[in-house]
Amino acid sequence: MPAGGFPTNAAGDVKGLAAMLRRVLGEARVRERVALAPWTTFRVGGPADVVFEPENLDELRLALAEAKRCGVPVAILGGGSNILIADGGVRGLVLRLRMRGIRACEPARVRAESACRLNGVVRWAIAHELGGLERWTGTPGTVGGAICGNAHFGGRLISDVVDRVELVTPDGELAVVPNGDMGFAYDRSRVQTSGETVVAAVFALSAGESAETLRRRARESLAIRKRTQPLGAPSAGCVFQNPVRGRDPVPAGVPASAGALIEVAGLKGSRIGGAMVSAVHANFIVTQPGACAADVRALIERCRLGVRQAFGVELREELRYLGEFEGV
Repeated sequence: MPAGGFPTNAAGDVKGLAAMLRRVLGEARVRERVALAPWTTFRVGGPADVVFEPENLDELRLALAEAKRCGVPVAILGGGSNILIADGGVRGLVLRLRMRGIRACEPARVRAESACRLNGVVRWAIAHELGGLERWTGTPGTVGGAICGNAHFGGRLISDVVDRVELVTPDGELAVVPNGDMGFAYDRSRVQTSGETVVAAVFALSAGESAETLRRRARESLAIRKRTQPLGAPSAGCVFQNPVRGRDPVPAGVPASAGALIEVAGLKGSRIGGAMVSAVHANFIVTQPGACAADVRALIERCRLGVRQAFGVELREELRYLGEFEGV
């Protein structure tokens, strides 16, 4: 498997799986050879063998169980950020979840299903005068993706405000997992290696501040994003994790920042094909019309090699790969 634990091009009985799902769910809901690029923030990548969009837990369980029976690998696609899909596409079944419910479940607790846009959960919480999520204003991804990668911004991790997570195992079993058992770390959660699928997360928020106060804080966070990130161009967010001073040989006088290292190494603005290291923030790669995943992948490697040669720092990716890439 490539980085991130996603399936490669070994696919099992895909035709049999598609036929079975159509019989149960309807012809129109199970599609083959579906272009995935429009569902990603990079806007690149090839098609999936089969795509199904579960609208509830029962449909998700059915799809997982039948894929296992047919020997077909499964990938979950959320908001399409923080991911690079191979130009050759994805063999097997891609599930694009459509479970988007949000509700208060306990005092100062909000349950949001995995396909909710995290930015939408922020707005919901603010409208109900619940604080703690304002810094995530403007985040393009979904709750499921944020939990999977333990999304971070401004020095905080999303796990800081997670009480528990509802997961479905590859066998279709539902598990409610407390924060401490999720394996959360910087850019990490147990979901990346367990084969489990995020169904919902329960956020532990705080009451007592007005909606206007929370909105002001959210606007401040969004202003920082607009000032420091290339929000107007297709990208997948930060490409690399920030190095850790003491673990990584970050030179004195250079911030412990992947973007700073890439910039000081002279790679800001570098291009390969339709991919470019952003002139706004060097830890972002942006794409232009005509770009392909191979362009992005090659530019990632150029940045990694350039920083290694300049500073001896080995950059570690935040991005995950879906599909099959040469050398990955």
